[in-house]
Amino acid sequence: MPESFRVSPEVAEAVAAGRPVLALESTIITHGLPRPRNLEVGLEAERIVRELGAVPATIGVVDGVATVGLSEADLQRLSADPAVVKASVRDLPVLFAKELSGGTTVAATAYLAQRAGVRVFSTGGLGGVHREAQRTFDESADLPALAELPIVLVSAGVKSILDIPLTLERLETLGLTVLGYGTTDYPGFYIADSGYDVDYAVSSPEEVAAVAAARDALGLRTAVLVANPVPESEQLPVGLHAEILAKALAAAEAEGVSGHDTTPFLLDYIQRETGGRSLDVNVAVYRGNVALGARIAAALSARC
Repeated sequence: MPESFRVSPEVAEAVAAGRPVLALESTIITHGLPRPRNLEVGLEAERIVRELGAVPATIGVVDGVATVGLSEADLQRLSADPAVVKASVRDLPVLFAKELSGGTTVAATAYLAQRAGVRVFSTGGLGGVHREAQRTFDESADLPALAELPIVLVSAGVKSILDIPLTLERLETLGLTVLGYGTTDYPGFYIADSGYDVDYAVSSPEEVAAVAAARDALGLRTAVLVANPVPESEQLPVGLHAEILAKALAAAEAEGVSGHDTTPFLLDYIQRETGGRSLDVNVAVYRGNVALGARIAAALSARC
């Protein structure tokens, strides 16, 4: 990697020693949550990882330097700067060349984590195939990126604003292994059960680690996706979720919202209509995925 890539000494030493390390994205801090909650959640996630015996590696770009293991000062800066770019893999060369700062998406975080030797990554929700994709070809860059990156990714499925059945079809086509954690019900981020199923369930971090080890032994270069549902006690009420989602989709169509503006419009609509409750679910989802990711990292480390 060029000079624009840096791994913190703590992360580098942990990777070299085979200790558990968990990658964390930075877009939840830069674009996913309002200030000052964004920084609070980012720092809390790192505390959770440490309490579970792993090393946190929050990933982002600071002044053109892609950093695996952001410092607290880096996190404070990225959380407060409205000019920070939302950066997927395609954006990284531009950020490097222009010395810009960015919060990394799932695709960019997974790419940088894998280059640093970090094998497990926790996020909130995975990107997927958007509604009306048959017409717009709108699909997240997360999916093809993960088809080429041998990492374990923990998420609460994909956000329910996306086309979940088409997303599951694409995951199958791309050869991505999908595991339901404790269930074969595929979660829909805000809700524990999207109404669609996956083929396989796992019941422990050790079982996830065994699947990842088998993938590596087979020489496969694809991600293992762990779908970890939000606890039912913390999800949005299913009826309320369906009602507000229908209204949000209708509002987007009525206002002519399309393309990359669709997702932020829908998420903002849901947040306003739930009085901020959807943000609480978002945070609950993230906490759960971070804790599970740290345990999986420890289980994978123990196999080596």
